[in-house]
Amino acid sequence: MRNLLLASLAGLALAAWTGSAGAGFLSATRPVIAMLGPNLFVGDAEGNLDGAGTLAIHAQAAPSITCTGEFTSSAEAGGVGKLKCSDGATSTFKFQRLTIFSGQGRGAFGRGTMSFTYGLTLEESKPYLVVPAGKRLELRGNVVALVD
Repeated sequence: MRNLLLASLAGLALAAWTGSAGAGFLSATRPVIAMLGPNLFVGDAEGNLDGAGTLAIHAQAAPSITCTGEFTSSAEAGGVGKLKCSDGATSTFKFQRLTIFSGQGRGAFGRGTMSFTYGLTLEESKPYLVVPAGKRLELRGNVVALVD
């Protein structure tokens, strides 16, 4: 019985490693806070063990505006990625890891600049985010908000 259990666990681990059954087993999801031009976006990034990952964010003020993208990264070189939004805007970006599960970056956005963090609290994120003059970021309950 013990050998059967060990064989099953080994099979699940191998399947997850090769990307078949158990997808996401060797990945981590972290929250994203982003400023795309003058607009606040929030969502999640999922990074895989190999440094590749995906990003899904939405505009805080208009959740129907969504953006998805892909990135690659390494501890030595940092990361690069591309983002495409439902309203047609696009972005290319670069980022640096701060820890294995957090980082910050900047990019060129179709309507201005992009600054973002992942895996950080709002307070930890503030030094890295470019917020429009006269505005500030704050937590309202568990929700990040851009306020006057």
